[in-house]
Amino acid sequence: MKTGKLIFTASKLALAASLLMTAGSAMAAGIADTRHNLGSGGGVNAVNSFSGTAEICVFCHTPHGADTSASVPLWNKTLAAPASYTTYDTLGTSSLDGATAPVGSVSLACLSCHDGSQAMDTVLNAPGSGATVASYSAGTWTGPAATTTPVGAITNSIVNLGKDLSNDHPVGIQYGGGNLTAATPAAATRDPDFKTASNQIINGNTIWWVDTEATPNGTRQKTDMQLYTRTVAAIDGGASQPFVECASCHDPHTTNSTFLRVSNAGSAVCLACHTK
Repeated sequence: MKTGKLIFTASKLALAASLLMTAGSAMAAGIADTRHNLGSGGGVNAVNSFSGTAEICVFCHTPHGADTSASVPLWNKTLAAPASYTTYDTLGTSSLDGATAPVGSVSLACLSCHDGSQAMDTVLNAPGSGATVASYSAGTWTGPAATTTPVGAITNSIVNLGKDLSNDHPVGIQYGGGNLTAATPAAATRDPDFKTASNQIINGNTIWWVDTEATPNGTRQKTDMQLYTRTVAAIDGGASQPFVECASCHDPHTTNSTFLRVSNAGSAVCLACHTK
């Protein structure tokens, strides 16, 4: 009886281990199999890879010594000056009715690779204990990044946005033309051509998002269009309010096409916010 009990327990442990391995594989098949996996291990969808490390997260994040000016978790890259970018509002488009802030927030972090001005392996902290470097270059690139200038930068394609953002969707812009603030989180937007943003107070801060579910569940999900709270002195007296940023539509950790938060079939991403 004791032996039978031990065998049964061992089989349960084996099953549990198998389930954990399966779950681990499922998680590893997330960002590991996207173009954001720049490590030497690569992934099924990897385009560029760097021989200097098999790590994945290090190209964006570091557990210590992160850039505290970035409003994203533990950012491991140098950020450019906000004023170095040209934004959409410089075109003078008559339909643009929201105030645009200097590039900042999460968008500045995205652009630390996607403006093409520095190598993707230029990080604050290289892999390893206490390895603080100005530029991590102990390796070589394969893929298109191997022939770029600087070597290791994002290639000359649609994902290389450059520093002229005038031909890209506005970032750092008030959602819906403004009028939503922490003091008036449920107010109507100034532009009625935008859907109403949902809001919630978390840790004493008002957060906003635009639901993508047919039946909103009242909580912010990764598949909702995220709105990022910013406080800009020159805009509405510095009231805390929601802005559209790069990561409003893109989730850098998803396996969705072009890292969109949801499929854009039927222009679902656009129509999540715009009423057209």
